[in-house]
Amino acid sequence: MSTMKFCRECNNILYPKEDRDKRTLFFACRNCEHQEVSDNNCVYRNVVHHTAGERTQVLQDVASDPTLPRTKTVRCALCGHGEAVFFQATARGEEGMTLFFVCCSPDCGHRWRE
Repeated sequence: MSTMKFCRECNNILYPKEDRDKRTLFFACRNCEHQEVSDNNCVYRNVVHHTAGERTQVLQDVASDPTLPRTKTVRCALCGHGEAVFFQATARGEEGMTLFFVCCSPDCGHRWRE
């Protein structure tokens, strides 16, 4: 993981720069012109950690999405509501697309797939 780098000469922050001709990445000081070649090609890394509640909320919100198709040919096994939103996505660990349904009842939000 990359960390902030500081100039050895004046202790100011070093900024990433590239040499397009040599195809190398280096860090340069904007104050004293000190430069050093980067030992890693990663300039910045943003890792997003989701909580279980965030993932669940996204799936429940799809029931109110007006751009997704709806069907009245299926019934929710949990509450018996007769309308569901459906969409296709890849399921974890499986190849190909899977058809997902989300119950449109505001009190339910049950998800299932076929």
